[in-house]
Amino acid sequence: MNIARIVVLTIALSAGGVAAYLASGSDSKPPPTEPVAQLQTVDVLVAKADIGLGQTLTPDDMQWQTWPASTASNTFIRRNDRPDATTQIAGSIARAPFIAGEPIREAKLVKANGSGFMAAILPTGMRAVSTEISPETGAGGFILPNDRVDVILTRREKNPNPDRAAAADIVVSEIILSNLRVLAIDQAPKEKEGQNTVVGRTVTLELRGEQTWVLAAARQAGTLSLALRSIADLNQVDIGADERVRHRGNINVVRYGVSNPTILK
Repeated sequence: MNIARIVVLTIALSAGGVAAYLASGSDSKPPPTEPVAQLQTVDVLVAKADIGLGQTLTPDDMQWQTWPASTASNTFIRRNDRPDATTQIAGSIARAPFIAGEPIREAKLVKANGSGFMAAILPTGMRAVSTEISPETGAGGFILPNDRVDVILTRREKNPNPDRAAAADIVVSEIILSNLRVLAIDQAPKEKEGQNTVVGRTVTLELRGEQTWVLAAARQAGTLSLALRSIADLNQVDIGADERVRHRGNINVVRYGVSNPTILK
């Protein structure tokens, strides 16, 4: 009887050992993960914010940004090739706009001291023509580059009636060119009432070929004034030489010390 119990116990222990062995053998370990290939990157010089046409770049306008090496064009400026690019490019002028995050490419830049700057920013078929202005004829110094202006010609005409020798001369004012872009305007500091102001004496306008002779002839015919336009009028059609609009009003003409009210029709 004791032998039978020993045999049963031995069988039970053997079965338990076999079961434990089988159980331990069934635990499958996860296969080791394969290392992920690292994406090769380079640091590329990009625009930190939007850069407009004709804007002068400063180091604060640019920053280094990580860029996939496989998609980095040869025209991009790379940090490992030109670590001092931000200071080297500072002072250049954008001949085309940049959007924020766009890589800086020197093909879209021109040196500020280069002779081809104005020609670089002019669109195809356009001309750059300069003319003299004063604070009184230049909207009081509020006109800046990229603003839109109308050119007004004011001239004095002789009295057409020879029988009325004492009649006052007629002053005529007309818009000869409309919605022109200001390319540049010289600025010089001026002291006025204890405060420093900035006044321009020469303005450079963007004109079409047929508009250049209109402006040149008008400079010899009378006084030119600039009227600053709203930015909302950007897409409005301009007035050509054959579409001049004459604006007249009531003025006082002083002749021989006598003030004569004149109605311009």
